[in-house]
Amino acid sequence: MLPWKRVLRPLTALLLTAAIATVPATAAHAADTAATSSSGWNDYSCKPSATHPRPVVLVHGTLANSVDNWLALAPYLEDRGYCVFSLDYGQLSGVPVFYGLGPIDKSAEQLSAYVDKVLSATGAAKVDLVGHSQGGMMPRYYLKFLGGAAKVNALVGIAPDNHGTDLDGFTKLLPYFPGAADLISASTPGLADQIVGSAFLTKLNAGGDTVPGVHYTVIATKYDEVVTPYSSQFLSGSDVHNVLLQNLCAVDLSEHALIGLTDRVAFHEVANALDPAHATATTCLSALG
Repeated sequence: MLPWKRVLRPLTALLLTAAIATVPATAAHAADTAATSSSGWNDYSCKPSATHPRPVVLVHGTLANSVDNWLALAPYLEDRGYCVFSLDYGQLSGVPVFYGLGPIDKSAEQLSAYVDKVLSATGAAKVDLVGHSQGGMMPRYYLKFLGGAAKVNALVGIAPDNHGTDLDGFTKLLPYFPGAADLISASTPGLADQIVGSAFLTKLNAGGDTVPGVHYTVIATKYDEVVTPYSSQFLSGSDVHNVLLQNLCAVDLSEHALIGLTDRVAFHEVANALDPAHATATTCLSALG
């Protein structure tokens, strides 16, 4: 066996091991899931108010899940009067807790079914989607190809890999290792789909970034080390609001993970995108609100 294959074969295991530093273990995940069931987060008895008539569906990123990705943002939105829901998607057999690794088109089908579930439970006509990383990009497939545009008012992407990532140039090395790309595709198709130039992204972005009737917001950080270059996150279209976090708060140092996990400046901009009629200026002081 060639030496590089000995490195690439356990690629998934290495990625999961690295993620353990920031994602709680299975037992903690289960406990958190149970805790959310009795609150406005994932409470299917929650009815949207006249002030916030659309439930918010949170869509986690790669190697995350429906609880751990949203331990800060879900309560933030719930405290502001929203019915908040979150789903798990992209599960691989035998891989607990770390999701978003399956084929992204199939993950979009899971999102489609989940949105229908939320709409049925709440009686709302549409939802708003807020996603981090892959979770900010994957819903665009749902909107474009699975009829989601009729059921979604707004998509807010936090550090979304809308046009893929080159992982700071790492993916450019794959052609020098025959079979490496095929190995990644077979082991973790959700990762392969996010590489610049993948068949999935080519299909997703053909004919334009957006679909009519949906309001798009992208919130990016210039310190993103995962979705690179960070400018590739931005969308083009007539109903798009692209935001660079450092233009709102120059001293904000959040990178790819923190912008979605804990950054209250970004959270304030999410709230503005969900309720633009009552938006207020987002500054460094927004972190205190």
